[in-house]
Amino acid sequence: MCLLGFGYAPVESAGQDHPGEIEGFVRAEQSGQPLAGARVTIVGTPQFVITSSDGSFHLRVADGQYTVRVERLGYAALDTTISVRAQVDPLVIELQGSALELEGLVITGSISERGSDQVLRPVNVLSADELQRRLQPTVAATLGSEPGITVTSMGPATARPVIRGMSGDRLLVLEDGARVMDVSNAGPDHATALDPTSARRIEVVRGPGAILYGSNAIGGVINVIRDEIPITVPHDATGSVTLQGQSVTSGLGGAANLLVPLTERIPFRVELARRSSGDLGTPVGDLANTGSDSWTLGAGTSWVGDRGHIGVSALGHANDYGIPGGFVGGHDAGVAIESERVSLKAAGEHRPSEGSFSSLSANASYSYYELVEIEPPDILGTRFQRQAAMSNLLARHEKLGPFSLGAFGARASWESFQFGGSLFTPDAERLSVGVFSFEEIDLDPIRVEAGIRYDWTRTEPAYEDPASDIGHVRQRGFGSFSGSFGLLYNARAGLTLGASVSRAFRTPDVNELFSEGPHLAAYAFEVGNPSLEEEIGTGIDVFSRFHGESFHAELTGFMNLINGYVFSRDTGELSRTRLPIYQFFGENARFVGFEAALDWVLSGPLKLEGVASYVRGEIRATGEPLPLIPPLQAGATIAYEPADWFIRAESHFAAKQGRVGEFETTTDGYVRFDLWAGLSRTIGGRLNVLTVGLENVTDQEYRNHLSRVKEIMPEAGRGITLTYRVVF
Repeated sequence: MCLLGFGYAPVESAGQDHPGEIEGFVRAEQSGQPLAGARVTIVGTPQFVITSSDGSFHLRVADGQYTVRVERLGYAALDTTISVRAQVDPLVIELQGSALELEGLVITGSISERGSDQVLRPVNVLSADELQRRLQPTVAATLGSEPGITVTSMGPATARPVIRGMSGDRLLVLEDGARVMDVSNAGPDHATALDPTSARRIEVVRGPGAILYGSNAIGGVINVIRDEIPITVPHDATGSVTLQGQSVTSGLGGAANLLVPLTERIPFRVELARRSSGDLGTPVGDLANTGSDSWTLGAGTSWVGDRGHIGVSALGHANDYGIPGGFVGGHDAGVAIESERVSLKAAGEHRPSEGSFSSLSANASYSYYELVEIEPPDILGTRFQRQAAMSNLLARHEKLGPFSLGAFGARASWESFQFGGSLFTPDAERLSVGVFSFEEIDLDPIRVEAGIRYDWTRTEPAYEDPASDIGHVRQRGFGSFSGSFGLLYNARAGLTLGASVSRAFRTPDVNELFSEGPHLAAYAFEVGNPSLEEEIGTGIDVFSRFHGESFHAELTGFMNLINGYVFSRDTGELSRTRLPIYQFFGENARFVGFEAALDWVLSGPLKLEGVASYVRGEIRATGEPLPLIPPLQAGATIAYEPADWFIRAESHFAAKQGRVGEFETTTDGYVRFDLWAGLSRTIGGRLNVLTVGLENVTDQEYRNHLSRVKEIMPEAGRGITLTYRVVF
């Protein structure tokens, strides 16, 4: 890596701050060729730009000192500290090729941007070309090969992520830091209302994240970053177009986004995504009624000042898909599902030039979501509607007494749930408020993190029913503290050790409390429990990380003890309509496991990657296994990755799962092989990236233990995935 010069062209203006500009060029060290598509970030702020076709970049900033990070897949990242004071030559940065994956800066689960090796909780980051390489039609499938993450589904469209054996609303799915207010946690047949095709990056925090994001984040947090509200004004129009085809579903998809400067202070962003697929192909035939058809349309704008921004966005998403049938609990021809979501957002941030607070931010959002299940021949089965309004306040500070960094925050939300069709579940409203404080103390080489939060939630059904078949349906209120304490020790160059203890709090959701009736698309007659208590979880994480020039490795061990863990259990009985009866119970549970990952450069661009994860979930009093716990999983990859192209041979292993819940069936282990290749080239001044994959090379017949349709069909057979992306 080589820094040749630095310079900034300030622009005079009235006021205390003198707005200026960081400008420069990024190029490859060995060839001297400009690097289009590199990400240039001002560390500690949300500002970033993507380099143009000639490798140039421009960032408008206030007078002061900044750390700038430049990242591009296939190259080692470069950080440099600069002062915007006087006009000199433009910054010229040369990046050195590197075969190690670049996780870069992490913003999810932390009060400030920092490198992934300095984050106290285990993280996964997919960005730029790495995200394109792993891109699948759903967020869950895109993340499925990451350590500690598995997938549960009833077909391709309904894939949902599972972290450390937990899913549903124990796992928060965020979009630009705000919750995706769908009903995907209300049943395994409900898809997440989010298309990852237009995402810029995806960040995953494994383990409790309740302090910053509120109650319920016991299992982890997934943040899909799309930049709906633009916070940087480009000099010229920038954007990207992504196209993808998959043979195993006869699927085609694409997305485009465009960011233009309306004025030197006002950017405007628009995005469009479309995806359509047919039935899933397996080694033993097609899984009928598993096609899908979705679209996304969004726009956003903002006013960007030297020390902050304020903006708004609107987004619409629709997804129509099928649920297979043909077995006990399912309709012979399956069920069709139609869903739509509309969301409106507003957000602003101010970064004071003086004082202890580094930023003050606020955001608000409104979301409407509707899902309809249609049974043949065109009969309404069930209807779910959800409206939600949410607001957040956050104040970050730097040096304040003994604390080096910290934050104070508050959150409030209102939600309305309406149910129709064959469900007898009462409509309900939920009101939640929370306040928190999170602080860090830097005792170099040790960093201490501690946080505390209080949340209160009230769930009120539309009517009280003391004589209901499921129990006394009534208003329920819950309130409790959450907390965390952690230590990060930089033992020596490249070696980081850490440990954390946390207390998390989760309230039962509306379905767990009040469900009553057939849910055909989920193959279940669901019975709620209005007397459920809140879940209280105590989690312990211990980890070690090593980041060297040619070797990265991470090992994490964890244990979560959850009192009142709520889960849906097959009672072994059938309803009058021949649906299996599932009832919600609360038990004291224990989750214990580990996660491991390594990235080892063998020689030049040749490297070896490996991942492994395991979780054991059981009821503490009896040792009885919890249902839907993934088996031991591992993966190994040999890759040849020069700067502008790659070839990868991947293997994915899952052990037999013989520890199953009552009335749950065992699942055999398997090994699956994939081949991937990719090429990136600058053509006509634009970065072009092409990726092709041959998945399940041997057409292996295997079953996912977390699939609700594993009894009738295996997972996807051999297929080709082709993805093309152009950045301009």
